[in-house]
Amino acid sequence: MKIEILGQGCSRCRTLEANTREALEELGLDAEIEKVADIARITAYGVMSTPGMVVDGRVKGSGRIFSREEIVEMLREHEA
Repeated sequence: MKIEILGQGCSRCRTLEANTREALEELGLDAEIEKVADIARITAYGVMSTPGMVVDGRVKGSGRIFSREEIVEMLREHEA
């Protein structure tokens, strides 16, 4: 699984990354996490507001910080 955190390194992006790592640990999943700061790559996903989260090439959401619980649910649905 590959997870991309979209944003230019602001505190909101770092919080989303931390929540994502906690969710992965809770689920016992191994994933590659990539921070994407390049505006062209971010907008190529159609994301206009960061932070954003992409799992295996699919945008899961943007514009807010998802909680650990929300990310756990997203990843469970993604794995199903």
